[in-house]
Amino acid sequence: MSFQDYDPGDFYDELFTARGVPRSTAALLIEKIESLSIDHLLRQQQAAQNTLFKLGVTFNVYGDNRGTERVFPFDVVPRIISSSDWQTLETGLKQRITALNCFLDDIYNEQKIVKDGIIPLATIESASGFLPPCKGLKPPKGIWCHITGTDLVRDREGTWYVLEDNLRCPSGVSYVLENRTVMKSSFPTLFNELDIKAVDDYPGQLLDALIELAPASANEPMVVLLSPGAFNSAYFEHSFLAQQMGITLVEGRDLVVDDGYVKMRTTKGLQTVDVIYRRIDDDFLDPTEFRADSMLGVPGLMEVFRQGKVAIANAPGTGVADDKLIYAYVPQMIRYYLNEEQIIPNVPTYFCEDEQQQSHVLSNLGSLVVKATDASGGYGMLIGTQSSKQEQNQFAEKIKSNPRGYIAQPTLCLSRMPTLIDESFQGRHVDLRPFIVNGQSHSPYVNPGGLTRVALREGSLVVNSSQGGGSKDTWVINA
Repeated sequence: MSFQDYDPGDFYDELFTARGVPRSTAALLIEKIESLSIDHLLRQQQAAQNTLFKLGVTFNVYGDNRGTERVFPFDVVPRIISSSDWQTLETGLKQRITALNCFLDDIYNEQKIVKDGIIPLATIESASGFLPPCKGLKPPKGIWCHITGTDLVRDREGTWYVLEDNLRCPSGVSYVLENRTVMKSSFPTLFNELDIKAVDDYPGQLLDALIELAPASANEPMVVLLSPGAFNSAYFEHSFLAQQMGITLVEGRDLVVDDGYVKMRTTKGLQTVDVIYRRIDDDFLDPTEFRADSMLGVPGLMEVFRQGKVAIANAPGTGVADDKLIYAYVPQMIRYYLNEEQIIPNVPTYFCEDEQQQSHVLSNLGSLVVKATDASGGYGMLIGTQSSKQEQNQFAEKIKSNPRGYIAQPTLCLSRMPTLIDESFQGRHVDLRPFIVNGQSHSPYVNPGGLTRVALREGSLVVNSSQGGGSKDTWVINA
């Protein structure tokens, strides 16, 4: 199948420098794909999708009455990242998570960054993810955020930017691992010919980091993964990771606080739990301290955590760093805590709570992206260039009534790459979510590549699975 008709257009293309001219790292991949017939490639695509379905690689969309589960769309054309590019990203991501961990420890304890006038206290305390019950917490080994998924994009010039941080319950790594399994079966010869960094070390890295958190009294630490249950959008991932790590998948009803410890109900009685990898939001962890109506958490869990008798990853309270206004202060955090300049820049951000910046935003809604500071999944967002005047007026009223609740950014011309659509290669916008595991015994581990999400609708900049996005395998090439 030929790329002859594929036009990279006026974008940074991940595989081509110009029409018919592949990037050096992608040349062998393009040659291999062009040696295949369209029928063969379509069969490979369908076979990959069928395999993922059989493996249970699905997700749920809340409020969708067409069925509880959907298959995550997969595109057979992989993304390629050069080793030099990856080295920069890896270093920058390690820098970022180190600074964010310092920030979390600081704001829930001494608040030096506030006292020194770097970030206003009101900005922190007004974030929906800031949890006053977490003040004074000292998580095991001083680590607040053990697992992070950081969203990256490239602009028209190929410059990388951090789009947002996901520290609370980042999801998607299961797709990284399963996509790789499928691609190895689809293109086995390429994996023999190209030096592609492996991704399957992630479960082992994560398990090691979790075991490190166990109380010193635990000779053989019991680690569990706490899930909201089968109706959660990421339940496949919860069960997949538990199986890969060889740990027990539990729900809140399986755990109880007894005699000062968290214990798991088993057929042989109660068994002490030492480490909880939680995949439920902070607010639902403990109904005695957060949401009283939560049926997902464990009453009394926070007190056991404070006593150091159980570890929780990520630590409660990390969600404050997911706030998009807090995101805008990460460059200052890096300077303040590490005395370094940011390696991967943020997207320039306007604070709508600042009168002068708000005025600029309101005057330029047609060219900006406006985001709710506490939203995720591509919701609560206005893409000015794709919006109507009525939608812009509605967002203007939202901004004026709740300035703290919104930030604005220039509309980046996201990079694109070939995607198999309707029996032809068409350019579609992509982002990248690498996953970082932060442990004590070594520097943060960044899984090579990450989840490439692709906006399957033509011209769309929204890559989220819940809004029609798909995924691609990501190859970091040692070349």
